Amino acid sequence: MRIRAFALMIVIAGLALAQAPIVTPGGVVNGASFVSGQPITGGSLVSIFGSNFASSVAGADSIPLSTSLGGVTVRFVNGSTSTPAPLLFVNSTQINAQVPWNLIPPNTSQNVTVVVTTGAGSSTPVSVAGGPFSPGIFSVGTLAAAQNVDGTLAQPAGSIPGRATHPAKIGDTIIIYATGLGSVDSPIADGDIPPGKLINTRTVPVILIGGVMAHVSFSGLSPQFVGVNQLNVEVPSVATGNSIPLQIQVGGITSPSSITMAVSP
Repeated sequence: MRIRAFALMIVIAGLALAQAPIVTPGGVVNGASFVSGQPITGGSLVSIFGSNFASSVAGADSIPLSTSLGGVTVRFVNGSTSTPAPLLFVNSTQINAQVPWNLIPPNTSQNVTVVVTTGAGSSTPVSVAGGPFSPGIFSVGTLAAAQNVDGTLAQPAGSIPGRATHPAKIGDTIIIYATGLGSVDSPIADGDIPPGKLINTRTVPVILIGGVMAHVSFSGLSPQFVGVNQLNVEVPSVATGNSIPLQIQVGGITSPSSITMAVSP
């Protein structure tokens, strides 16, 4: 009886592992801000939440990114066009992917569907709004990935374990890492980084630091990271402190004010 019971447990466990993936309704979100209900944008990074994805954790280890990772693939479907997405990370409940650049025609808004496929089958297609912009700032918790020119992060000293940090000063230039800033002035392949030249966004967003508009000297693609926008910005004259809101505003969408940086006189 014990042997039979053990065999039955193995069968049940095998069936559980073989379940098809499920994408949570509303679970396709901006890969930096995780804001739900916001459109997704070609070239940007998204996170897909659900269940029964990869059986183990897998991360991309080459560029251009592969469209298959840990036995998982993701397809974005717009009408009759189905495009595989480059993948950065997968585990059982989350996938980080790049939205294909040409998924949505420039300056248009339309719904697309997302399908996750594993060895156990494909998820039910989930509809998500697509649009020209979907701004989000990368952060550690609520601390923005805003980098001083010396490579430290513009955050209170000691605020991020393992990272050197100090506040930015008024007048300093900082580098902000974001995603979802829309089309660019040179074509680039899905899953790839710029080919040795600067690639600019066609629209320069408004950057607000402490609610004050900052001068943007560069808005484009990071030369190092797939799907990541880089913004070079001068810190304006603002009230100083350790939790100054940092926001991106473009296409009528403003990123959350909960993301902050540190500014000193």
